[in-house]
Formats: sequence, structure tokens, C-alpha cells
Amino acid sequence: MDVTAVCGRVRGVASVRADSCADRSALEDGLRSIGVVRSWLAAAEADLAGRLAGVVSFPEKSIADAGRGSQTEAGRVLERSGTLGATPELAAGLDDGSVTAGHIDAVTKVAKSLEGGQRDQLLARANRLAGFAAIEPVAEFRRRLEQEAKSLRADDGMGRFERQKSAARVRRWTDADGMWCLQGRFDPLTGVRINARLTAEIEALFAESVPEGCPSDPVAKQEFLAASAFARIMEDGGVAQRAGRPEFIVVIEADGGEPGSGSAEPPADGAAPDGPSTRGGGPNVDWGLPVEVPYRVLAELFALGEQHVVVVRNGVVLHAPGELNLGRSTRLASHAQRRALRALYSTCAVPGCGTRFERCKIHHVVWWRHGGTTDLENLLPVCVHHHTMIHDHGWELTLGPGRELTLRRPDGSLHNTGPPRRRAA
Repeated sequence: MDVTAVCGRVRGVASVRADSCADRSALEDGLRSIGVVRSWLAAAEADLAGRLAGVVSFPEKSIADAGRGSQTEAGRVLERSGTLGATPELAAGLDDGSVTAGHIDAVTKVAKSLEGGQRDQLLARANRLAGFAAIEPVAEFRRRLEQEAKSLRADDGMGRFERQKSAARVRRWTDADGMWCLQGRFDPLTGVRINARLTAEIEALFAESVPEGCPSDPVAKQEFLAASAFARIMEDGGVAQRAGRPEFIVVIEADGGEPGSGSAEPPADGAAPDGPSTRGGGPNVDWGLPVEVPYRVLAELFALGEQHVVVVRNGVVLHAPGELNLGRSTRLASHAQRRALRALYSTCAVPGCGTRFERCKIHHVVWWRHGGTTDLENLLPVCVHHHTMIHDHGWELTLGPGRELTLRRPDGSLHNTGPPRRRAA
């Protein structure tokens, strides 16, 4: 895209901003133009940063100083420049505004998970997928890239797990505010153990009250409690009476077929089931893991954890351990209710949202303040973002008898879904 076209887009945006009566179509056109200009600027930034890297010894600092940003951001721009150099079709798409910087960063991130020749092959494939990048959202394009990366890994079973163990890292640094920072990456087996220990400590410390200074924002609150619990564990071993055991939900989908007709055989190495099958009968295990890991690792996890069987049919829980209907006796969903909901939903219940169940809040469809009950039929997992949209921005949810969800937005638009399907999510 040439400079004249860019200037035309900018003038169009300025015109829309100046028009206080602009209609929906004009506002959307203005936002699309902003996206195109932003892509063009990202292409220009990557080009200039790449050229600067050839003439200075510390390009990250020079880029950060010039843009009044951080060296971390500068490093991301340099990575983007390298990816664009290896994918000319994507580079052309970014320059003409049909591809976003997010698409390029997705290529960079997925490529980092591969080594040597496999990484080069992925970049070549990504370049051929430029047409998909022009029509797909970033999340969908990234999933496509991850499938390509998966196909390049010849030993996706224990070999991958060994690579994950070798990729474990902990970084420690002090930021500009004087805060001591910690960032870690662990293989799935270690991660599940650490998460279970941390969860047990949070429950032991903060079941009844939270410490002074705890933020009110729900996301910040959970991060604050996790940090407090982690510090307690590191300082004196914590107060939890047990180390914390991972919890797995064995889900039996009773739709169609005879009981037991589904396959209950262990998955092949690298094929971790993620929820109930659309076939009837056979059990599947929700491992609470966002990635596939070898069956031998899953077997070790299973032996360490607690197992709970939940039977579902067409979005209805037929059997689950514990009391699922608490009426008005308590506002908070119980562990038993969360287990039952986790058997139905792997993500936020709002269509298209990929936030995993573990990060969701349990929402009363008929609000508690309006007399709603803490019964399973009135509970739904939603992420923090969509919980805010429901409570503060006029989104309305209703549930049918088979958990058919109807979402009504303030503009009157409706979105209807059928009963929840774990694999479809």
C-alpha cells in the first residue's frame, strides 16, 4: 500500500471522528481503516527496526528509545522483522493491511516451539497460508499454525514430553517499580503438581477471608492470592495439610448408543482426550490440560489425582458426586457444582470464547440479588470479561431445559446455541 492510500485512510478516519452523527456503518468503516493503517505501520516499524539492527550493536535499546517503549517491546518488533523476512507473502499482506501484526506474531510464537529444520519448514508453510491469514481471526490462524507444527513433529509422544522437560525455565528480575518478578515454564506433569499445591494453599489460607490490601478486581484478586500463597509456601512450607492432589473428571456421555459402547481404551501416545465424545457410552477424562501429553504421563497423573465420575446427556447432568442444588443457603458454587459444570463446559459458556473453565467465574443466570438460587440449573461458567458484560453492560442470558443458551445484547441481537458439547467448544 502506497503512502497516498495510507493518507486517504487517515483522512477518512478523521472525517468520521469529526462527524458526531456518524452511523454504525461509518464507524465500522473507520475502525477498519484504523486496522489497515495499523498493519501498514507495523510493517514499516519492522522494516526500519530490521535495518537499524544492521548498523547498531544494541538495536533493542535504540528501538526502545526511539519509540519511547520498553526493550521487551523492541525485541518483539525485531522478532516480527525476522519472521517477515522469512515469509514474503505475509510481509506483503501486512504492508497492504490484509494481515495484522497479531498474525505475524502468531507465526513467530509457534515457530519458537520448533527447532532447526522444523522451524524453517513451518515458516515456509506459514508463507503459503497467507491467504488464510487475510480472512481468519488471529486465534483461528494460530490454531491452523499449531496443527502444521504438530504435523512436523515426528515423535509427538514421549519425545515431545522430554523436550518439554528440557524447556523448563524460571526467570527472575526486578522491574522498574522495584518489584521482584518471577516467571516460570514447566512440563505438564510438573505444572499440574505445582498448580494443585498452590490451589490447596490458596484454599487453606483464604477460604474465610482475604488479606488486607487485596484488590477488588476479580482477575487481580486471584493473582494477588496466588502470589501470597506462593510466598507462604516458599517461606515456611505453607499451611495446607496436604500437598494438593490434581482432580480429574471422568465424563460419560450418555447420548445414544448402549452404555459402554464407546471406546474406553487408552489413547495413543500424545492423544489426551479433552472431554466427552459425541458418541454415546464410553468414558473420557477431562485432564485439565490445554495440550496433549503422552498416555504414560497421563497415567502417572491419574494415579496422583482424585477421580470423579459425571454422567451427562444432551447438556443435562444425570449423575455427579455431591449436592448440586443448594438453593439460597449459599451464594458461592460448591466444588461439586464446579465439577459438574466442568463436565459440561471446557471453556467460557459464551459462544466463541476460548477462556478455559479453570479461569471462569460461576455466574447465576437468574442473578442472586434477584432471587436466583445456587442450583446447578441456574449456574454457568463465564470468563471475567463476559461476566462484566453481563453485569455492567446489559447482556442477558437465559438457559433452556437442555442448557440451550440464548444471549441477548443491548442492541437487540440474539445468539442461540444448543446443549454444550465439550469437543465442539
